Parts: sequence; structure tokens; C-alpha cells
Amino acid sequence: MASQEIETLTAALSRLPGLGPRSARRAVLWLIKRRETALVQLVEALGAVREALVECHVCGNVDTTDPCGICADPRRDARSICVVEEVADLWALDRARLFTGHYHVLGGRLSALDGVRPEDLAIEELMRRVDAGGIDEILLAMNATLEGQTTAHYIAERLEGFAVRVTQLAHGLPVGGELDYLDEGTLAQAIRARRPVA
Repeated sequence: MASQEIETLTAALSRLPGLGPRSARRAVLWLIKRRETALVQLVEALGAVREALVECHVCGNVDTTDPCGICADPRRDARSICVVEEVADLWALDRARLFTGHYHVLGGRLSALDGVRPEDLAIEELMRRVDAGGIDEILLAMNATLEGQTTAHYIAERLEGFAVRVTQLAHGLPVGGELDYLDEGTLAQAIRARRPVA
């Protein structure tokens, strides 16, 4: 049996997404073997992030500066805002480098089952950003779930009074996907979003 401190570290790591108890135990053993280098670096990096971490008051991104690096970047298109559910979604989209505008993190999605209401999300903050002017497009980048689409529909309705173009991510067939491996929901969305062949 490992000491209580090692067990506590293992338990803490096992709560991370993608790490179960066995993977966490392997990670802890790897860190222990390299305690003078990797473990020290990990502890220092965690401490530095813990001290410097802030939420961007403009978009809700998590960064070490406020406003975040994306909001402060003058090269980004300030006329378009991509609305996402969570910070992880923002990071995934920005990693692709296909969207050059700004972002807005809602902090979740509407869910009657979980008791998440519009006032629990950063929807009013989005409305204030649009109301301030200078926004031409709102791209709704919600997940392709019932809750995500409900959230997108709700926001689109709220934006009807503004002179902005509201767009949504396309849903359907993934690149390289084979039809017989796709679920019915994905196929249905692909058929509904069909377009003419150019």
C-alpha cells in the first residue's frame, strides 16, 4: 500500500477527465520516478497557473490576463462573435484557426432536467455585447445535443430584435465518415442540411 499522500494524489488525478484510477496510478508512479524533474515542474506549473488564472470579463474565457489574449488581439474581427457552451469548446475552435472573430462563453447549456435556466448562463452578457453595437454576425457553435440546440434556438430568438446575422455550425457527416457507421441523428441532420451539388 502507498502512503496516504500518494493515495490522495492518485485520487485527485483520477478525477481528471480521461484518467481513471489505473491511469492515475500509472501517472503517479511515473511522476515519483521523475520527482526531481517532472514532479517539481508539474508542482511549479500548477502553482503558477493557480496564482495567475482569471476569467475574461469580456468573453468568459479562462486565461492569465484580463481581457484574455483573444479579446485583446487587435488582428481579430471584432464584428463577429462565436457563442460556445464551455471554455473547452472555445479552445477547440480556436485551435483550428478557422474563426478569426471573438468568442462568448455561456458557461453551460439550457437543461430543464438539470435545472439550468437562461439566467444561469451568460446570455444577458451576450445581449449587452450585441446591444453595444458593432457586431455583424453571431455564430452559434452549440454542441449537437438536444440541450445545445435548445440553447441555440433560445439565443436566436433573443437576437431577433437586433440587426445581426445569426448563423450556426453545420451538422452532419464527418469528413471520412462512412454511412453505415453513423447514428440516425447524424444522418437525419445531414439529409436536412443537404445542398445542391456545385
